[in-house]
Order: sequence, then structure tokens, then C-alpha cells
Amino acid sequence: MRNPVSVLLFIGALLLLLIFGRMVTKPEPTYDLELLKERYPSQHVASVDHSKLPALQGKFDKPSDVTRACVSCHTERHKELLESTHWKWEREAYIPGRGVTYAGKKNLINNFCIGIGSNEQSCNRCHAGYGWEDNSFDFSKWENIDCLVCHDNSAVYVKGIGMAGYPEPDVDLSIAAQGVGLPTTWNCGSCHFFSGGGNNVKHGDLEVALVQTTRDVDVHMGQDAGQMQCVDCHEAENHKMLGKMYSVSSSNEGRMNCEKCHGPVPHETSILNEHSVKVACQTCHIPEFAKVNATKMHWDWSTAGKLDENGEPMEIVDENGNDTYLSIKGSFVWKKHVQPEYQWFNGTADHYFLGDKVDTTQVIPINTLFGEYSDPASKIIPVKVHRARQIYDCSNNTIIQPRLYAVSKGEGAYWKDFDWDIAARLGMEAIGEPYSGNFCWVDTKMNWPVNHMVSPADKALSCEDCHTREDGRLAALTDFYMPGRDRNKTIDVLGLIIILASLAGVLTHALIRIAASSRRGGGK
Repeated sequence: MRNPVSVLLFIGALLLLLIFGRMVTKPEPTYDLELLKERYPSQHVASVDHSKLPALQGKFDKPSDVTRACVSCHTERHKELLESTHWKWEREAYIPGRGVTYAGKKNLINNFCIGIGSNEQSCNRCHAGYGWEDNSFDFSKWENIDCLVCHDNSAVYVKGIGMAGYPEPDVDLSIAAQGVGLPTTWNCGSCHFFSGGGNNVKHGDLEVALVQTTRDVDVHMGQDAGQMQCVDCHEAENHKMLGKMYSVSSSNEGRMNCEKCHGPVPHETSILNEHSVKVACQTCHIPEFAKVNATKMHWDWSTAGKLDENGEPMEIVDENGNDTYLSIKGSFVWKKHVQPEYQWFNGTADHYFLGDKVDTTQVIPINTLFGEYSDPASKIIPVKVHRARQIYDCSNNTIIQPRLYAVSKGEGAYWKDFDWDIAARLGMEAIGEPYSGNFCWVDTKMNWPVNHMVSPADKALSCEDCHTREDGRLAALTDFYMPGRDRNKTIDVLGLIIILASLAGVLTHALIRIAASSRRGGGK
């Protein structure tokens, strides 16, 4: 049973908040929920039938011919794409301690498949272009922009595995070109759902289930709810989309936020709106992620390389079809219905840049989300933390970018030849970083902010999920005082005084009412 004094102090703190809450006018929600419900389920009707355009008739021999046809009408769009992060895979940003940097997939790594250096043929399947197979790729050649990966609505367009962004050879480019339109959730998901090597591997809140789902999984995208597409929130101006993934982004610009639609005071009660000063909407409204399919939570590269009795790569899967071991990648831990971890975040981040030295006495952060309670720009956000054990140079103290992918054996790629030393040497050589010839293993962690799989309001977190003495959601955040969780002598005494004063006030008021009633009765 909980300590009665603690319960009284918690009640006192709530009374104090309610007293101050009553002192302000009841806020009106800054959005019209019914209008939002009307707006987003409506089907977009295209104003142009691309199947009738002369430029898209006939047969296309290669995908760059489709791009040329697109640009013949959309005359300046290719220039916008050349400046977009979907094309450049890097952003200019200021990072404290580093200064102005260019950060992105070109020079950052993760703790999943590690990075693109020397693996471009495989990784760049998700690049919005054709032919980026090594570091000689020409980023000024607009003909190699892939318009179809984002705009094909025909469902026939598929990028090829290990083809450096080119589509499968049997794709009918004419059908795809004539069937273009606004990007759908499937267009976005064809890359973002499968990043890391499979469905829901990386993000935990982005997966194929969102294409056809219910409001319990995501209140915005559910077919029985908002029926929203990705681009309803992630709008684009000149092909620069709102929203960032902080695995590769650093600055607090071009971000998406809930207030864009829901306004700064979305609740009818003051006390909830006051929480939003320091608590992100997602913190309460995404109590769990990986609601439908599991997500990877741990990846151990050090166990990779075991072969079966015939000397062939192995695969071990669990009862749900998730691979728990692959010879080419190692061991995995998958989880479903995952409770997020929570961190302060002010919208800026740092990353491990290729060549950075590491302190192997601690778990290495692959990315760092900046923020703290005293920072006015910081809010508590929910995070998926992916933990891994990966290869590093134990003489140079740098994380290794190995060569993993090749078409054939004998090219030194680990996924074909299973030799870490050769794969490390070739990978580091490709990115221009030294390799000592000595490799070891190091534990890493990586933060993935959770923004999707928003639950209905009646399934959001309640007060006691956080304001509790034991095992509260925010137990790990100890740099601030939270009523009901923390003890502070001054505040505890103040709370007790408020309780006693409130009781005294109620009792005095009752006695006065009784005395007044008696006088009125006596005068009749």
C-alpha cells in the first residue's frame, strides 16, 4: 500500500495546479476537429490525366528517358530535386563543437547495416536517382533523377536489388510514366518502411501495416479515421519536404510538429495544455510502437559468419517469421508493442562522423539528441533506442565502415566472403579512412524519435503513468521535480499547508453557512 502522506502530498500538488488553472480563462481549442475529419479522408482528384500526354506515349528504353519526358513539361522541377536532401543525401547544418558541417548518408553511419560507403549498389536502391554505384556519381546530372519512385501510382514500378537505384528490368516504364500522381503512403514506404533490410527494422513506427490500417494503430492513417497519406503532413515546397529523421539530420529547421494542424492549445483543459510546454504531443499520444509487426531492438554483428554443415549461410527465424540469426548479419532481438524510452530534445543533434575517435569504455552513441530541462526549447519526446555490437578499429579507435555487398564471391564483401579483415580494409579504403588491420567489437546505441502510430485519445497515457513513485514512464529523467514522483522538503511542506488551508477554508465556509442559516431560521 502506498504511503498515505505521499498520497496527500500528491493531492495537494494537484490542488495547487487546479487553483492556478482556475485563475486563467478556459482555453478554446485552436483547431476544428470536425473540419480536419472532413478534409483529410477526401480523395485527391488529379487535374491532369498523364496517360493522355503526348510526351508519355510510346516506349521508354531506359528510366532516364522518363525523367527527360517529365522535365519537358515540368520544366524547372529537376533543378529543385538537385537541391533536395532526397537527392543529395546530406544537409548543411551547424553542430555545437563541430561548427558548420555537411551531414548525411554520405559521411554518417548507423548501427544497422552501418553505411553506404563501398555498398552503394545495395544501399542506394533507396536513392531518388539512378546509377549511384560508387563515389564517382555525378550529382549534377539531372537525367538520373528518379521521378517514378515517388510519383508512380500504377503499382508496377519497383527498384531492383543491388542495382544502384535502377528499376527491375521487367518494369514497364510506359505504364509507370502514364500512371504518375501525388505520392502515396506506399511510394514513401517503399523506402522508409524497409530501411535496414526489412519491414519495420529501423523505425519501429513505420511499416507496411500503415498502408491499410485502423485508428487503433494510427489515428491519422487508419481507414476508419483520418485516412491520411504521408504527404498530408509532410508537405513539400519546391521538393523540400517538411520533417526530418534525426539519424542523419542535425538542425532544428524544416521540422514537422503536431501543432501545425492541432494548434498550440489542443486540449479543453488548461492543465493538459500547460504540459505541452515541456512535453511533446507524441509522449502521451504514442504509448507504444511496433503495434502490428515487431521491430529490431538489438543487433549483434560479432556473431555473424557461422555457416551450416555444407558451408552455406544460415538463417534462423522465430515463430513470427522474424530472422533471429543470419550468417551475413549476426544475431537480432525483435520486440512488439514496445514502450518508448524518453529523452529531452530541442530539435538539434550530433552524430558519429566517419573517422571520429571513440571511447570504448562506454557505449558509443551513434547519434546524440541535444536537450535538457533548463533549455526553453527542449521537450520530452518518445524514442526507440536501438542497441548493437559492431566492428571497430581497435588500434585507431574508429568505427569501421566495412564492405558488405558485392554481386559475386571473391570481391571482398563480407556478405559473400565472410572475411571481416578484408571487408574492413576495402570499406575503409573506399571512404578514404585508415585501417590498422586490427578489428574488435564495441557496443553502440542509436536514437530514433517516434512520431507515428498515434493512438486515439482514450488510449493516451494517463496521469499515473508518469506521476507515480515507482516505475513511471519518466523515471529516467531526473533533472526536474515531478509531483507524485519526487520528494522535496520545501514543496512537500507547501503541499501539506495547501491541503490543511483548503480543508480549513472548506470547514470555515461550512460553519458560516450553518450559522447564517440558523439566524435566518430564528428570525421567522
